Formats: sequence, structure tokens, C-alpha cells
Amino acid sequence: MEYQVLLFYKYITVANPVALADAVRLKAGELGLKGRALIAEEGINMTFEGTIDATEAFVSFIQSDTLFADMQIKRSRGGGTSFPKLSVKVRNQIVGTRIPHEEADPRIRTAPHLKPEELRSWYESGEDFVVVDMRNSYEFASGHFSNSIDPGMQNSRDLPAILHKLEPLKSKKVLTVCTGGVRCESMAAYLLGKGFSNVYQLDGGIHSYMEKYPGKDFKGTLYTFDQRLVMDFGGEREVVGVCGKCGLKTERYANCANTACHLHFLICLDCSPDERNAFCSAECEATRAHSVSTS
Repeated sequence: MEYQVLLFYKYITVANPVALADAVRLKAGELGLKGRALIAEEGINMTFEGTIDATEAFVSFIQSDTLFADMQIKRSRGGGTSFPKLSVKVRNQIVGTRIPHEEADPRIRTAPHLKPEELRSWYESGEDFVVVDMRNSYEFASGHFSNSIDPGMQNSRDLPAILHKLEPLKSKKVLTVCTGGVRCESMAAYLLGKGFSNVYQLDGGIHSYMEKYPGKDFKGTLYTFDQRLVMDFGGEREVVGVCGKCGLKTERYANCANTACHLHFLICLDCSPDERNAFCSAECEATRAHSVSTS
């Protein structure tokens, strides 16, 4: 059977998040879907995998609600094992920025959406702009746009803490990017509220751009929060990820075996044949060795 992964979100007021979560959980379960759904009063953020027929049936179900009829759905190839289970939760936010609504509420104000076609023309014409990658640094490591900045976040909630690094860009043309677009909605809104005067966000996120222009402008692979870990849409792409130990090119991720760390990082097969016993740093390896020796 052929599988596909759905990725979609929408910032819109949901009157009864619990009731919607119950309906989504029931329908997704009936269709045999696995994945994650976050539902809040401010909207929805979901990614599911299943057979093509099942996922398309879910698309019909969710878009039958007038709130979500115009929602953009991103599709990619799956293997049937991208997620271990189905998880549908009600939360205060659909992205864990922890930025208060009075500082950034995409339902009220957010940055203009730049279509993939427009971004492509920016690259082709030599437009003067800066891409600010709103993903975490470990995601940036395996793939990112040309002319992009990694602000150094490990979580979405880090944005206020690293804002000072972006201050020199306040008067420049800034394009925020993230995987599917949802993080950029609130993060771009936050930048606008902090005095950034010329901010855009990539419509549909990196996923939509790679799908339309495989191998163009985005270097490397796209990190995914599922069992696939990375994905691409083909094309003659450049490998930009480097092994954290030897510095050779790689796109292989591992979880740091230090249970106090668990950072996702890049490491090549030669440096760590067993990814379950890989460490992101000498400090983490030493800490783990000390813990084992004293236990």
C-alpha cells in the first residue's frame, strides 16, 4: 500500500477545542491514521500519516467544516511507520512559543505571506533580503535556504531570548521560514510587534517551496518531527549537514545517548555505527560514562 503524510494548520478561533479534538480523534482512529494533532482556542496544528485513501478521507472530513474549508494541506510520501501512535491533544497554543496573545496573535495580525514563486524570483533577480530560519538549530543543520540565518534556538519559546541577535535586521527585508509555516505565523507577528518594519513569511513553509522547486535554493534535507527524520523532493541538491565528530558531510541524525541531553544531532556512520549509543559532545559522553560507573 502507498502511504502519505499530511501537514496542515490554521490560526482561527475554535469555539470548543475539546469537542473538535474528540471528533478528530474519532475520525482519525476510524481511518487508521497515526500522528499528532494540537488543538487550541487559537486554531489547529496537525500531521497525520495513513494510506492515501485514508488520508484523503480525513482531508474531506476536516475541510467539510467551514472553519477549515480553505486550509492549505501539504502532502508528502510516507512509509507507514512515520509515527508510532495517534495523539490528539488540547493545548493553550498550537505552537509552544509561550508568547502572549497581546504580543503576537496571528488571528489579528501577522506578516504577509510570500508565495514560493515570489521567493524564487527574489533569488533569481538578486533581491536584497535575509532569510531568518525560525526552526531549531538542529533542524537548520541538515538543510537551509541560501542567504539564511540560524538565530540559535533550541525551542520555539527561545525567540524572545535571542531577539537581540536579530536587531540589526530591523530595517532590512526579512523572510521568516519554518517547516510548514505554522511557527512563522506567530514568530513573524512577534517581530512586527518588536519594530521590524519589513517582514514576510514563506507561504506553506519550506515544505511547499521544496515541493515546487526541488533542489533549488534550499540546500540539504528538511528535518521532520517523525520517524523519517529528514526528507527531500529530489532534484540536484547539495548536502550541507556535517558530522558533529569528524566534520564530514552527512544527513544522519541520532539522539544523544545522554538521557539528560537527548539532543538530535548529525553524526556519520563511521563515527557511530550504533546511533543508539551516540553522543553529541565529549562532555555528554563523559557524563554518561561517569553515571554508569557510579551506578
